[in-house]
Amino acid sequence: MAEALQNMSDLQSQIDEIEALSSIYGDEWCVIDEASRIFCIKISDDIEQPKWTVCLQIILPHDYPSAAPPIYQINAAWLRGPERVKLSNSLEELYLENAGESILYLWVEKIREFLIEKSQSGETVEGLDTLKAMRTEEEEDYDEDVLLDYSALKLNTEQSHLFSDRLVDEELPPIHHGEAITDRRSTFQPHLAPVVSPKQVRMVLDKLYENKKIASATHNIYAYRIYCEDKNTFLQDCEDDGETAAGGRLLHLLQILDARNVLVVVSRWYGGILLGPDRFKHINNCARNILIQEGYTESTDEASKSSGKNKKAKSKKTK
Repeated sequence: MAEALQNMSDLQSQIDEIEALSSIYGDEWCVIDEASRIFCIKISDDIEQPKWTVCLQIILPHDYPSAAPPIYQINAAWLRGPERVKLSNSLEELYLENAGESILYLWVEKIREFLIEKSQSGETVEGLDTLKAMRTEEEEDYDEDVLLDYSALKLNTEQSHLFSDRLVDEELPPIHHGEAITDRRSTFQPHLAPVVSPKQVRMVLDKLYENKKIASATHNIYAYRIYCEDKNTFLQDCEDDGETAAGGRLLHLLQILDARNVLVVVSRWYGGILLGPDRFKHINNCARNILIQEGYTESTDEASKSSGKNKKAKSKKTK
């Protein structure tokens, strides 16, 4: 009974918050799927002449705001690496400071503040046109304002642990670096860390971005899989960092190999020559090499050997 009342209270809070946001932001606020509580808002540094713009995409869990944070994705072609981590951290800190309260207005204004500071710092959108050109030639039609595949985002409700896990003290896991692959002046290097919580994922990423060379990479693509034994399920997520579809392919590799409790990051330094589909091959080969190097594919390899032996045994019987 108490739970039902709380759910009703949360739903009413969500309805009130959405009505307020729609009134405040007008056309900038967009309802994607009201039944599934999916929304987005376009945020810029200046309404008249925007220089920096992002799209904040949101899913409201049934127990928001009382017990869970919104699930979110910040979408912007130019927002990568340390800047993305910094902005995400600031949103999560805001949630922790206001746990149990409606948070979306504070998030939107925090992002707007971030964009205004970036605009006032005199930074230019240098390199963004080059990035778009690369995508136009290398990838399928890409539009900066195209919304994410929400069917995938809806399945990833475990992202809420990114908030709660930050309340627990954890140690930085050891970070391993693999051999680089170079092709036509582009260089790919893998990094790996054992992780048991999304908080450790964030810690590892923060540590990697302290390295100026890694922070300056054109893309830092990553994926992680964490096995939750008590629930017999996985916490998993990925990031393209501007290399559209690369993060999903990397996560798929971890799933195929059944790699558990591990984060893999592949840094790519673009050399000026388009690689086409070969770039995905190099990203996955880098990842597989370091997974083998650190012993994360032993169980899969043994299963393959066992399967191979069984096939040989069967073929002998049929002769």
